[in-house]
Amino acid sequence: MTGLALLCLALAALPFAMTAVNLGALRTPPLPATPPSVAILIPARNEEASIGACVEAALRSTGAEVEVVVLDDGSIDGTAAIVTRLARNDPRLRLAHAPPLPPGWNGKQNACAVLAGLTQRPNLLFLDADVVLQPEAAARLALPHGVDLQSGVPRQLMPSLAERLTVPMINTLILGYLPVRMMRRNGRVGLGAGCGQMMMARASSYRAMGGHGAIRASLHDGLKLPRAFRAAGYRTDLVDGTALATCRMYDSAPAVWNGFLKNATEGMAKPLALPVWTALLLGGHVLPWLVLVVALATDASGRDEAIAASACLLSLSARLLQAAAAREPAGAVPLHPLAVLATLAIQWTALVRAWLGWQTAWRGRSYAAER
Repeated sequence: MTGLALLCLALAALPFAMTAVNLGALRTPPLPATPPSVAILIPARNEEASIGACVEAALRSTGAEVEVVVLDDGSIDGTAAIVTRLARNDPRLRLAHAPPLPPGWNGKQNACAVLAGLTQRPNLLFLDADVVLQPEAAARLALPHGVDLQSGVPRQLMPSLAERLTVPMINTLILGYLPVRMMRRNGRVGLGAGCGQMMMARASSYRAMGGHGAIRASLHDGLKLPRAFRAAGYRTDLVDGTALATCRMYDSAPAVWNGFLKNATEGMAKPLALPVWTALLLGGHVLPWLVLVVALATDASGRDEAIAASACLLSLSARLLQAAAAREPAGAVPLHPLAVLATLAIQWTALVRAWLGWQTAWRGRSYAAER
């Protein structure tokens, strides 16, 4: 029992230490001295519930010269009508329509590639239609010298239980397991990471490395686009996006499940990686609680109980730090062990589906998962 408790303690200490270091490394970027010229590019497919707020917030941008281009990607709801109405009152807003999806392309990657060809601005801010920018966000995301792509995780809105059981894991994985300072110093492709909800690219570098065409079949641009930039010799970065924007990713339990399932095989759900992630996450965030319960219920030594309790405290403390920094609801923190189990269930489901050759459906289209 003592050996298992010590293993739990070590696995819980890792994300706690990493979180403490990363919170010192991730900052809200400052306002640039000169207002940047930014194209805010929004792919939209059946987004009538969110597109209005997204576009209106983008048009309220301050500290930057912006144009906003929305690409309607075959919507069958009121998305295009909402954007058309807003464009009548602001010449900085344009609505374009996506061409038929070419073979081998994911819908979002094609939409983003088309959008990039509709502007000559030097900075391209790719924005999901459910993201609401703060007024200074476009200016603050302007790329500093030497950085060609950067992104940040917006403050995630998660009113439902299903969202609180899954969405916080985005910040848990980034803050608890990504060595941000090493990522900045080291150009290794495998250290590339980002958030596809809100990504700023230098237009010249974007076009030189092939843009979204370099990841045309991908369902996970938040991971694959930074790695494609790095593979082409460009530098990528992450910033703290909490104060820059808000986002509600999914509004129902089925949408949560399908949304995280669609890109899992391009992230954790790989045959070699997922067993490692399972050991790290179970051992550091779930097993300590089980060991503590067993130690308390049996005649285990007080030392075992103390070690297991320390592991639980480290895991919970890391989660509290992450939630406070990301301004997540406090009610999501006690759910953390269950969130880990839910995440691993999604990842293993995705891996099995990929083994079976099942396709992933998203936004009315079906794709073969990348492996």
